[in-house]
Amino acid sequence: MTETAVESTVRLDVWLWAARFFKTRALAKDAVTLGKVDVAGQRANKPSRTVRIGDALQVQRGDERFEVVVLGVSDQRGPAPVAQALYRESEASQQRRAEARATRAAERTGYRAPDTKPDKRARRLIQALGDIDML
Repeated sequence: MTETAVESTVRLDVWLWAARFFKTRALAKDAVTLGKVDVAGQRANKPSRTVRIGDALQVQRGDERFEVVVLGVSDQRGPAPVAQALYRESEASQQRRAEARATRAAERTGYRAPDTKPDKRARRLIQALGDIDML
């Protein structure tokens, strides 16, 4: 982790990658250019925008939306505990994500995967149902 008194800023896409919001810098760059990241309530248009300690970020990753405050800057990707020390997520954001996760889990509670592969008769029935759906 490189944090000095002189250099307390880092590129936004690099910080998002180092903080493990995205798996690659390219994904982080795409998220910034597509408007999925807000810095201090304003859309970050460029991945080269600098991030400083104390900045408030809103990051949208898939269905999840994170509201975080930057606690540290780094241009190197490290282990998860080090990455989590770079930011603090708000309680409201954590609660919203937990509620959304519970809702998604409740939506799929009716589905139960089969215990075994379908046999020949079941495969034919599945194919027949598939043909009906094509109409």
